[in-house]
Amino acid sequence: MKTIALANQKGGVGKTTTAACLGVGLSRQGKNVLLIDADPQGNLTQMMGWQQPDDLEQTLATLMEQIMLEKPLSTEQTILKQKDGVDLIPANIELSALEVSLVNAMSRETVLRQLLDTVKDRYDYAIIDCMPSLGMLSINALTAADSVIIPVQAQYLPAKGLQQLLKTVVRVKRQLNPKLDINGILVTMVDQRTNLSRGVLEQIRSAYGGKVFQSVIPISTKLAETALENCSIYDHEPGGKAARAYENLTEEVMSHGRSRENRKHEAVQVR
Repeated sequence: MKTIALANQKGGVGKTTTAACLGVGLSRQGKNVLLIDADPQGNLTQMMGWQQPDDLEQTLATLMEQIMLEKPLSTEQTILKQKDGVDLIPANIELSALEVSLVNAMSRETVLRQLLDTVKDRYDYAIIDCMPSLGMLSINALTAADSVIIPVQAQYLPAKGLQQLLKTVVRVKRQLNPKLDINGILVTMVDQRTNLSRGVLEQIRSAYGGKVFQSVIPISTKLAETALENCSIYDHEPGGKAARAYENLTEEVMSHGRSRENRKHEAVQVR
């Protein structure tokens, strides 16, 4: 199972939308996908059709607490089946209290990784939607992940925060998760008609080069409507510019995974 974290300490950069669209995109390619909502706001849970996440009795907080207390896991009662062919571990406000408890937990950075290890044989991909902070839950996600996608809005100030997040990724890789890789920086909410969007996109490509996805996500009313309609962009506007952008991103993510496997295979052969 390949685990991808979507992380950015800035809110409103399209992180949750990307998690949902990428998950469904991978499912449309025949992959078994598990989405993990790691944000106490429960936005991904709501986007996937569960409008009252605080009414859910079993959530990510439940499972992580079971890991922390060394209790038997009950993933079957927690993982929700979705119409788009992906599974979901939901989240609600209880995750905020769980994050406080993590501070004093044994092996506190690896609780989510321990959880995902119990389901890794059932999925091809796990996608973690992180909360907009660099707190303990986000560190757990980066520790559990094989790679990280960093969505960044095509605006000047959100792009400025990239450096801090990249430093955090490097620190987690060095101290907690040597396999962590940057899948790519994804520029979102791009309006090609404006000088600002084009200028920020050019600056990011100039500064980070090959770390930036070729795919860019356009600013799109149809994309915003998917949360209200409880459907994916592939159903809401099939063939539209946003759907095509996420189809392209899905291909890039799968190609990154294949090249990563090839590098591992070559390293084994060298040994």
